[in-house]
Amino acid sequence: MFGKDERERMLGIARSAIESAFTGESTTIPETDIYRGAFVTLHKNNTLRGCIGYLEGVAPLYRQIFLLSREAAFNDYRFPPLEKEELPLISIEISVLTVPERITDLNDFHLGKDGIIMSLGPRRAVFLPQVADETGWNKSQMLTALSRKAGLPPDAWHNPEAVFMTFQAEVFSESDM
Repeated sequence: MFGKDERERMLGIARSAIESAFTGESTTIPETDIYRGAFVTLHKNNTLRGCIGYLEGVAPLYRQIFLLSREAAFNDYRFPPLEKEELPLISIEISVLTVPERITDLNDFHLGKDGIIMSLGPRRAVFLPQVADETGWNKSQMLTALSRKAGLPPDAWHNPEAVFMTFQAEVFSESDM
């Protein structure tokens, strides 16, 4: 979907967003009319260090990547804010999403290909498609973990009121370039 130059541009915007938060320098963000859901994931020594995203495009894609990069670095509640000394140790991964589609049968959820969103009442959780490969979970384990991530009992995914949506993602990282 995106060519190498565009992927490099998005990764450059992401890195620049984080670096400029420390330096105070301004960052030029190219204009685009693409609105897509996206996540920015930070890894440090191959371990998750931050991940923030939107399931739908809320701003032009490059601007959204800029904002998400800063959020992942400084506002992911699971981690302390990134420190300047960590910058050389951080690897950035970007996931650009397709529009989520509702499924009524979990057989329509394909592990490793699809990301999944589960909603039950006011609770919601999401896993990107690459989570299955990164964790080695089977479908049942992934849905159990998704239930827990939503703050629900581990078997909540069996609840007939649970709503599921799937999506795909184009995933690329600095280590790919």
